[in-house]
Amino acid sequence: MTTRTIPPQTDQRAQGNRRTLTVLALLVVTMVGLAYASVPLYDLFCRVTGYGGTTQVVTENADAIIIDHPVKVRFDANVNPSLNWRFEAVDAPVTLNPGEEVIINYRATNLGDTPSIGTSTFNVTPVKAGPHFMKLDCFCFIEQTLAPGESMLMPVRFFIDPAIVENADTANIKEIILSYTFFPALSGTKS
Repeated sequence: MTTRTIPPQTDQRAQGNRRTLTVLALLVVTMVGLAYASVPLYDLFCRVTGYGGTTQVVTENADAIIIDHPVKVRFDANVNPSLNWRFEAVDAPVTLNPGEEVIINYRATNLGDTPSIGTSTFNVTPVKAGPHFMKLDCFCFIEQTLAPGESMLMPVRFFIDPAIVENADTANIKEIILSYTFFPALSGTKS
């Protein structure tokens, strides 16, 4: 009986291959985890920094109103083509003074013949106004379910931070556009 001896180089190569395979598997798992976490992390980053025109979310208004610095706010509504909804701003543009609280409404209608679920994102233009646009209450990032033909009013309560007047980069802003876009929710469509 002959005994076959594995040369040390072959054994080292096999260990190197296993190590490479382990590192690659961990890399794939990490990348998949980051892909799932990227949307919530980006949303958190935008909310904290106001990046990309993302508005700030607050719980109460400081009640300081700056008179004689009116800002017009227009409302924009969009729907991703894969969601069979009509989405529109109900209220006309408003002109308010920084610190003044306003409630406006949007309306969503399911145009399909089955229930569907949508969720919205938002931003403001100009982007530099984002950190000064304070939402007290809104429907964004919350899954909304609409039955076939159903319509729903969706209020937004907001104010413009009086600090917009004190900042040299934003003191000249006279108009802001609040824009929402509805997308199919990741949880899918109900049957």
